[in-house]
Amino acid sequence: MAYEINQYSVKITLPAAADLSTKQYYFVKINTSGQVALCAAATDKPIGVLQNTPTSGQAAEVLVIGGTKVVASASLDEGVAIGTTSAGKAGAKTVGTDTTNYIVGQVILASGADGQLLTAVINCAAPARAA
Repeated sequence: MAYEINQYSVKITLPAAADLSTKQYYFVKINTSGQVALCAAATDKPIGVLQNTPTSGQAAEVLVIGGTKVVASASLDEGVAIGTTSAGKAGAKTVGTDTTNYIVGQVILASGADGQLLTAVINCAAPARAA
């Protein structure tokens, strides 16, 4: 079962750009208006993982650095490098292959399938491309 790691985390709170009430534990980004929006492309640069369930205009709590649950896009094993998919879910990223994608974390408790929660250590403060 996926779990949270509450020590040594960095969180921010910004307004939600849209209804994110069904997107808890998905990767999110900051839009040009300074609001939190769901990552919508594998090449998006995530600001973190959404921790609550805000509707449009409400405060969105985002984990930028730390351990968290994340919704998986597939079965992902421990140790796999992850970034966002076009649906805001955690997807495996391969250095040298996914060169236009950002690696922002590593799985520490595996998921079994698409839509399941995994546990990952995340660092979206200074994401790097998988070049």
